[in-house]
Amino acid sequence: MNFPDRKTAVSYVMPVLNEAEYVRDAVQGILAQDFDGPKEIILALGPSDDGTETVVEQMALEDPRVRWVHNPIGRTPAGLNLAIKASTAPIIIRVDAHSVLDPQYTRRGVDTLLRSGAADVGGRMDAQGRNSLQRAVAAAYNSPLGLGGAAYHSGAPEGPAESAYLGVFRRSIFDEVGFYDESLWRGQDWELCLRIRQAGEKVWFDPLLKTTYFPRDDYRRLAAQSYASGVWRGELARRYPEGKSFRHFAPPIMAVTVAAGVVSWLVRSDHFRGLGRLIQRAVRSAPAVYGAMIIAASVQTKCCNGLERLQLLRVLPTIHFPWAFGFVRGRILGAGQTTDQSRPVKILEENSEGTE
Repeated sequence: MNFPDRKTAVSYVMPVLNEAEYVRDAVQGILAQDFDGPKEIILALGPSDDGTETVVEQMALEDPRVRWVHNPIGRTPAGLNLAIKASTAPIIIRVDAHSVLDPQYTRRGVDTLLRSGAADVGGRMDAQGRNSLQRAVAAAYNSPLGLGGAAYHSGAPEGPAESAYLGVFRRSIFDEVGFYDESLWRGQDWELCLRIRQAGEKVWFDPLLKTTYFPRDDYRRLAAQSYASGVWRGELARRYPEGKSFRHFAPPIMAVTVAAGVVSWLVRSDHFRGLGRLIQRAVRSAPAVYGAMIIAASVQTKCCNGLERLQLLRVLPTIHFPWAFGFVRGRILGAGQTTDQSRPVKILEENSEGTE
């Protein structure tokens, strides 16, 4: 596709794998953007088995601005790289198939990119739900107790940032620092932002840049996603000194103390004397303290009805404990070939030989 005005042209890149339920809404959200410049949408289509390929092929027939490239591995960083290399515009906007862009997203993102002089601009993930459980998960995502209060969840003043959610990029930055690291199956956005900052360029956060995101709506899939996220965050902390943060160690500390508290109730108190007895009492309180925090978070959230508040009592531990165990595994042993089991991986495994 040749753009008549390359100064305002935008290429949207989106990795897609088993997203038949969401990908059309994501693409329609792009096409409905309040932005006058030329646009193209490049979908990196992984080997899906839920009808996603049919949906994508139909959209490409319906609108010439929609194109797709084959991503045989199916992993996110590989798909992003393929889509970016197939792009033709000077501005790249990364989009998630589970998200819908705010109508002003492109205009605001491009304006902020040019105004700030940044190489990458990110905004807020506005988690929403289409059913009761998904709304409870969204409330957990938006809670400081849910995912640690990162700026793109809870908000922060506009300015330089460590990383960016999704991202509005100058296309030239990929020629300068390279593309996404395909050895990082998750967390590749943080690593790319690290290289951008190390090159003396800016990563920028704009709280008015908003994307609606639809999280997992099944406890098993949510736990699997949380575990994989923890593993790969542990891998980042293992590889990079800059990848370490106290807030990443808080969930493992919580999990260990709660587990120790449960075990301590099974041990007779008369086995301990003096200081040991005091320590045992303190450890025994950990499960109650954690439970009180979960209840407080459920009561204080403003976006849920009674049923969703009750579900939040289960949703938060479903996020916390798998993430914590995953982080410890990734930090000590590395991520290895850990995949997000909340998505079908049979085809990925069949196509993974020789790709790492």
